[in-house]
Amino acid sequence: MFSHIQLGARDLPRMIAFYEPVLACLGLTRVPETDDQGPAGAGWQLPGSDWPQFYVQLPFNGHTASAGNGTQVSFAARSPQAVDEAWRIAQCHGGSDEGAPGPRPQYGTGFYAAYCRDPEGNKLCFVHSPGL
Repeated sequence: MFSHIQLGARDLPRMIAFYEPVLACLGLTRVPETDDQGPAGAGWQLPGSDWPQFYVQLPFNGHTASAGNGTQVSFAARSPQAVDEAWRIAQCHGGSDEGAPGPRPQYGTGFYAAYCRDPEGNKLCFVHSPGL
């Protein structure tokens, strides 16, 4: 599927403060920082797994990061309650509502999701669905 997702950050400490509690709610843990010769950033992954990974990082080209129009990062949640909790935590840490938690039958049987934007405008989805 994919190895990692990386979002550019303008205010890295703020983005880390947002993602740390949101991703912890979904069972992801912070990846130890390494000196990879790249710009500062932070990453998360499932415990005991090397991949996939999610990162927020200052852009490599040194330009200002911006949210992608039409881009969405979706995170699998282990239950509808985890979707609710991730969305609630996101709202409490600087996220903005893009769609409250609830069933989305138009996307599949049992599809339950919530949508928000992180503090820099990146669109996120938290989803629980059979087979994920």
